[in-house]
Amino acid sequence: MFGHKFNDEAYRRDLVDKIQKLKKAKNAVIIAHNYQREEVQKIADYHGDSLALAQTAVRTDASIIVFCGVHFMAESAAILNPNKKVLLPVLEAGCPLADMVTVDKLREAKAKHKGAVTVCYVNTSADVKAESDICCTSSNAVRVVRSLREKEVIFIPDKNLGRYVQSQVPDKKIILWEGFCQTHLRLSEHDVKAAMARYPGAEFIAHPECDPEVLAHAAAILSTAGMFKHVKKSSKNEFIIGTELGILYRLQVENPEKKFYSPTPHLLCAHMKLTTLGWVLHALENEIHVIKVDPDIAERAKKTLERMLEVCQETKEQVLGDGT
Repeated sequence: MFGHKFNDEAYRRDLVDKIQKLKKAKNAVIIAHNYQREEVQKIADYHGDSLALAQTAVRTDASIIVFCGVHFMAESAAILNPNKKVLLPVLEAGCPLADMVTVDKLREAKAKHKGAVTVCYVNTSADVKAESDICCTSSNAVRVVRSLREKEVIFIPDKNLGRYVQSQVPDKKIILWEGFCQTHLRLSEHDVKAAMARYPGAEFIAHPECDPEVLAHAAAILSTAGMFKHVKKSSKNEFIIGTELGILYRLQVENPEKKFYSPTPHLLCAHMKLTTLGWVLHALENEIHVIKVDPDIAERAKKTLERMLEVCQETKEQVLGDGT
């Protein structure tokens, strides 16, 4: 109809070539979350979960950080890297879970539970982190809560992660928040049972943001970084992965001799999939969507993150790579 056939592969190669040239010219680095599109993960200099990527950004000497993820992740990178320019390719890439807790609602909860300490999941906005006492990730949440002197803990915002922590730390009273990950909530117990029947030799591993009924069937409950470590060390050759579909790409690349299955095609985060090669190039070309955090909020939020890092150092645990 247009007189020629559009070549998707040639277009993709052209985008990649332009991105690579701009990266070098502008001293930029591209970091991508494990849930990003395959095309974006392929061009990334670093891969990982939200906190690992923010920490990775600290160690790079790049002037520009293109953060392929969602808004709260880019905020964390900006907080830990105040002297670097952090770009979020798609400004609309948010996190419904992070949006389920606001500063005003948190202050109401703190007033109601005056003796409680507030533990915020890394999946929160900078202003909520600034209002909290200590941060945690899906991997170190249990360690963080165990380290606290207080017996009451306001745990925000993911209810399922809070429930899991409660099961592991029965001597604390966890005050749960009515928040949830829309993606992990799509995974049902029926999906898991059906997948286990389809792949009887596969081991099912799940993210703690999944419902308790789902977690009951898991051989291991792990953060995304924990999944990479577990799979690499495991003698098993087949795995059913209970988290966002994007993780399957890198799992397969790092473990080519093993097989990975998703229990349902609906484990898809629309916000994570907003970032494309085109938007990465657009952000680099124009240096737009610079993520900035108010200095006062950034200072208080950084303390919340640093308290978590101190706990991990005290327990001689490595926090890098232990985010969502």
